[in-house]
Amino acid sequence: MSFSAFSFLPDLDTLFLFTAASVVLFATPGPDMSLFLAKTVQGGRAAGIAAMAGAMTGAAVHTLLAALGVSALLAASETGFAVLKWVGGLYLLWLAVDAVRNGSALSVKATGPNRIGLRATWLLGLGVNLTNPKVILFFVTFLPQFVVAGDPDATGKLVFLGLYFIAVSVPLAVLMILGAERVLATVRARPRLLRGIDLAFAGVFGVFALKILTATR
Repeated sequence: MSFSAFSFLPDLDTLFLFTAASVVLFATPGPDMSLFLAKTVQGGRAAGIAAMAGAMTGAAVHTLLAALGVSALLAASETGFAVLKWVGGLYLLWLAVDAVRNGSALSVKATGPNRIGLRATWLLGLGVNLTNPKVILFFVTFLPQFVVAGDPDATGKLVFLGLYFIAVSVPLAVLMILGAERVLATVRARPRLLRGIDLAFAGVFGVFALKILTATR
């Protein structure tokens, strides 16, 4: 089999950097994590898994839309693509500053009926993910940082990275759901832990954003 069939695969350095960023992003509490934990507390592990599956389905939709949209922009204008990368760098820098100023958004307050069907829980997870503006901006601005203008395999790489992000997130989410009670007890007993995660997130994405902004012309 020709190696050209795998031309959509990024190099190892890029994959390592993307993996590290994905893990840090997952560990930073937000609406998705709050939903997973809340549904696990309300309806058990099956409900948490269903909510997670819905959110990851939404992430797959975001991946395809971002890949198609960014690829269309790249084909139309390399200058426009460079501007998108620059705007993405500013957005990542804003996320870093916001993490330091406002901290994590973790809430597991119960809303609605205690128990709903797994299909309804999956739809809830899908809806929360698809309508979260931060998720939309993340996929549109973050994924393009790992491809370069003029790359004929840009679309394939964007799709691969988006699906790879899901592949990294799923086992971490499952472990978190299986240990939901312990996770919540740890967070409540050690509030500084969340602050440490916020600072790690800010550090990684801040350095990454500055690298983008200084390298983009």
